[in-house]
Order: sequence, then structure tokens, then C-alpha cells
Amino acid sequence: MTTTIQNTVSLARDLTRAMNETRNYLRQYLQVKIKEHEVDITFELLEILGYLYWKDGANQQEIADRLIKDKSSMTYLIDGLEKREMVERIEDPNDRRSKLIYLTEKAKGLEEMLSPWITEIYEKATEGVKASDIKKALQLVQKMNENLRK
Repeated sequence: MTTTIQNTVSLARDLTRAMNETRNYLRQYLQVKIKEHEVDITFELLEILGYLYWKDGANQQEIADRLIKDKSSMTYLIDGLEKREMVERIEDPNDRRSKLIYLTEKAKGLEEMLSPWITEIYEKATEGVKASDIKKALQLVQKMNENLRK
């Protein structure tokens, strides 16, 4: 392996490790907030709610694909949200075999509490970082993901 390739591979490993570390810091921060405010929810359930706040009425497979979860764990997680009365499954009018996942009023009310937490952690994470640098990093990671999907 040439030195240039070794250097690129090493940098890619460091980047991947750093992205995982960032995710862990986000998880830890949100878990502290959840505990402080005694909210009956987990980080994984928050990820689903976050997607539904963006696109309410998504089907289970779409959510699983976006969050990179397998179908069986997604079923379990959505069951947990349903038990907490935060989502409801409604039959898809275009495909009776599929259910669409919709937020309940309870979950919509929770968004008011969660939104400032999310803003706060991302503001902290991006202190001293230019938007143009974030855009370049995003393009780089998207390109790496595209390469891996091939």
C-alpha cells in the first residue's frame, strides 16, 4: 500500500471514530436532560420522534432506513412509543399491509421541551466552526457513504 493510500485510510478511520464519538456525546447530553426532567423516553425513541417531527406519517420501513435500524428493532421501538401514547399506527390508504406512524398530541407537546435541548447541543458543538466547513464535511461523509453503498 502506498503512503498516500495509507494516510487516506488512517484519516478515514480517525474521521469515523470522531463521528462515533460525537454521536456518543449527543446521546450522553440528551440522556442527562431526560433524567433531569424525568421524561419517560430513551435516546433511541427520541431519534424516532425527531424523524417524525420532520416527517409525520412516515412508514416504519422509511424510519428504519433513515435511522439505520433493522425492521424488528424498529417494531419494538415503535411499540414502546405507542405504549407511551406518543405515536399511533394508522393503515396506509395506498397499501393496506403498511402502517403509517403519526405523532400524538402528547408527543407534539414534548417537542416544545426537546427542541431547545437539540438547539443547545448543536450550538455548543458548532462553536467556532464555519458553516462552510460543516457543509464540506457533510459532502465528504455523504461521498464516503455513497462509495460504501456501491
